[in-house]
Amino acid sequence: MSGWYEISQAKDGQYRFVLKAGNGEIILTSELYKAKASAENGIASVQKNSSDDARYERLVAKNDKPYFNLKAANHQVIGTSQFYASEQSRDKGIESVKNNGTTATVKDLTG
Repeated sequence: MSGWYEISQAKDGQYRFVLKAGNGEIILTSELYKAKASAENGIASVQKNSSDDARYERLVAKNDKPYFNLKAANHQVIGTSQFYASEQSRDKGIESVKNNGTTATVKDLTG
């Protein structure tokens, strides 16, 4: 099964999206957006940029946990991964976003 996007609304009324792999695991999380349309535009940007390896910023957090950001052509962060136990695990996460990021399936959980 291929992955999908979910749009949800935070308690403060802002919107975010996540990209889930086919197994239901969250592999990318967006920032918070004031408008639902902005979250939808963020999804479109992931769909466009996720297959380009140059768009991934491979990082290590202060707690020494590897993670990554997916950036648009304008260098703005579109989404951020979880923290991983190793760089190898992070790189598998990037491959998962590449494989699932182009999906057109969007589940709107905002009601």
